[in-house]
Amino acid sequence: MTNLSRKARYALRALYALSADDVRGPVLISDLAAREKIPRKFLEAILRELKNAGVLKSKKGKGGGYALVRSPEQITIGQVIRIIDGPLAPLPCASERAFVKCEECVDEATCGTRQVMKKVRDAIAGILDSTTLADVQAQIARGRFSAGIPLTYSI
Repeated sequence: MTNLSRKARYALRALYALSADDVRGPVLISDLAAREKIPRKFLEAILRELKNAGVLKSKKGKGGGYALVRSPEQITIGQVIRIIDGPLAPLPCASERAFVKCEECVDEATCGTRQVMKKVRDAIAGILDSTTLADVQAQIARGRFSAGIPLTYSI
């Protein structure tokens, strides 16, 4: 992961909206797309991917839409980013779950770059895997309410 993709940023924005306290049930894609200013077709694909990964559930018909499968306290930012963008490691050889040896690497055990990138991966994973949707909601509420600024879900 060198940069967070637009797809991952949109996925997180959608999940922040779905985890908000004022959401009481499934949300229609059209409402979510309009509220978060995410292109509808792109959002449909993102929500489908999150549903297939077990983060969201959907209901068809009247009162239908998308909702979280688990509580916001149980969904980490790291889980979401891995679903959408793949491993968190900046190099494939530094990944724990998707290790791939670099072509130019002579000896991965003594490769200085790999050792540094493993530390980077560990730091990134430590933060993202310990931060939940609920944590982000709480941070937004503290920062925005204290400043008198309305809530928004941007990343």
